[in-house]
Amino acid sequence: MGNLIYVVLAASLVALGFAFIFYRQMLKESEGTDLMQKIAAHVRKGAMAYLKQQYKVVIIVFIVLAAIFTVMACIGLQNSWVPFAFLTGGFFSGLAGFFGMKTATYASARTANAARQTLNNGLTVAFRSGAVMGLTVVGLALLDVSVWFLILDHFIPAENHLILITTTMLTFGMGASTQALFARVGGGIYTKAADVGADLVGKTEYNIPEDDPRNPATIADNVGDNVGDVAGMGVDLYESYAGSILATMALGASAFASSAVEGMQLKAVLAPSLIAAVGVALSIMGIFLVKTKEDAGMKQLLSALSRGTNTAAVLIAVAAFCIFAWLFGTETSQWWQMSLSVVVGLFAGVIIGKATEYYTSQSYRPTQKVSESSQTGPATVIISGLGLGMLSTAIPVVTVGVAIILSYLCANGFNVEFTPENLSLGLYGIGIAAVGMLSTLGITLATDAYGPIADNAGGNAEMSGLESEVRKRTDALDALGNTTAATGKGFAIGSAALTALALLASYVEEIKMALIRTGEVLPNGIEAAQASLVDFMNAYNVNLMNPIVLVGVFIGAMMAFVFCGLTMNAVGRAAQKMVEEVRRQFSEISGILEGKADPDYARCVAISTKGAQREMMLPALMAIIVPIVTGVILGVAGVLGLLIGGLSSGFVLAVFMANAGGAWDNAKKYVEEGNFGGKGSDCHKATVVGDTVGDPFKDTSGPSLNILIKLMSMVSIVMAGLTVAIHIL
Repeated sequence: MGNLIYVVLAASLVALGFAFIFYRQMLKESEGTDLMQKIAAHVRKGAMAYLKQQYKVVIIVFIVLAAIFTVMACIGLQNSWVPFAFLTGGFFSGLAGFFGMKTATYASARTANAARQTLNNGLTVAFRSGAVMGLTVVGLALLDVSVWFLILDHFIPAENHLILITTTMLTFGMGASTQALFARVGGGIYTKAADVGADLVGKTEYNIPEDDPRNPATIADNVGDNVGDVAGMGVDLYESYAGSILATMALGASAFASSAVEGMQLKAVLAPSLIAAVGVALSIMGIFLVKTKEDAGMKQLLSALSRGTNTAAVLIAVAAFCIFAWLFGTETSQWWQMSLSVVVGLFAGVIIGKATEYYTSQSYRPTQKVSESSQTGPATVIISGLGLGMLSTAIPVVTVGVAIILSYLCANGFNVEFTPENLSLGLYGIGIAAVGMLSTLGITLATDAYGPIADNAGGNAEMSGLESEVRKRTDALDALGNTTAATGKGFAIGSAALTALALLASYVEEIKMALIRTGEVLPNGIEAAQASLVDFMNAYNVNLMNPIVLVGVFIGAMMAFVFCGLTMNAVGRAAQKMVEEVRRQFSEISGILEGKADPDYARCVAISTKGAQREMMLPALMAIIVPIVTGVILGVAGVLGLLIGGLSSGFVLAVFMANAGGAWDNAKKYVEEGNFGGKGSDCHKATVVGDTVGDPFKDTSGPSLNILIKLMSMVSIVMAGLTVAIHIL
């Protein structure tokens, strides 16, 4: 049965193989005219220069953290494999972002050129290029999971074998989360500083079109789409995908540790990665189903993408029943109970995606109402967008709440009696639901990464002066990309909530392993090896009447808001410098507005790069330091409170910010389509102001929150040995 991990390894290689095939197919497409190639080269150069600078900073952080973990391992506070697992998680996460961004920077001009032929050609090039990101993420994640499992299976001793393997592999998740937070925060600051600067000066002050080559911040804006929305989103969902699999593997090892059925524990551990492996094949199939007609509107384009994603989702639900029937056997009911948990996760993902689409797409009434409010100025645009974002939290929160309860009940046979065995099985079911939600990430991420490629294609078409019909097609692809990007953010946030809940249980399991390593017992005198999850909760007095837990909850809730405040202010400071630079160039370089002189694009790129590198450090390091300090001062109960508070407030705040930002963006697009006066009107200027407010909401602070939630959990897990040691002393 242990050889099944080779199926996961094979699936990872298939995913990477198809990613390479789609990449080669994209490169065979023409990049268009000389001017289109020149613009694409500028964007590519700026994106790679930024990523190189970011990795220099991140490498230093990783070396310092790996050194700390090494010291902890040497004094017996951590497993000796942890530093290596941490480094590989960060390396593969960064590699996924690099490959995705490289593909996107080569694909944008080719998408614009393909749109000169037909709308479907443009959609196909952009979507297949986005699929490179999706398949690279799932391929590298499954490669890291399978290789580490094989290595640790060989070297880890027999006692608590699978529990030690899975808790050690969670450290790989921390490496991925750390890399993701730096990428999301840094990339988000970069892209929104450029975007806000380009919009506020170009559109509202000088009344020139978006992506106009006369605007000095245009190239920096296009670079930002790649570093923030491709590389940033790629590593974000990489750590969500890997984290859900790793957390569920750890829960499976714990929940089935005492199973009387031979090999059941191993089967429970391998089940999440096998579901993900089948999801790779179904994602590839779904990618080939995405196509559209020439005269397609927004709803038809959304249907084209939904055809691929929904087909993959339905088939993975069927496959889950087959996988669990094969692994668990049909003699007991557990095979279909666990399968239902997967279905619950899939349904939750679909509902969150549809709700996000409804609240953020200009095809629906909520966003159209935001556009209508522009008739009375930018203040009412902002008020209506804030109200929409707040209202939009209801469906995702209720959906995740129902999914948690249903997946818990499905896994333990709908037994409502709260026992240690039911609790362990139920938490495993919640983890399986998270895996189900992310099982078709190969195609889901393709729909997300497609967005910035289409956006850059539109910018290239505008700057290259292509005919209006081409710009019309790229505008349609770009508007679709705004909706899919918002849907992808909602999807990532929803999966983060389920994964973070599974990580809470994994934290308790790591506390157990830390006690075993030090030879200590629980505070109530129970041997750690024999203790259940309920025993741990009772031993550390983890309940809502414990003031230490409540203090931890308040700190966790505060973290979400302080983190967003830091990142929002960072965008504001960087954008202010960008606005000043664009204004300076318009006033000091004669001939720019007449198109007789070239702007200094490189200076704007440098401003965004320096601003992002400087501003990303504090919020990213805070996410690592606060859980450690909380563990040292407040102990296990305080850390669990911190994680619960961060999860609950961070989830709701992230949904609010992502949906409000998406609605403001598409409200502007709705006006630009000719409604309420169209481009250049007062209504357009009002929606541009709303869009600039929403930019850091949806592309910096909001999407970074789901990483913050999981990174705090991962840090707590890795530092559990230190927490236990200090409070024993």
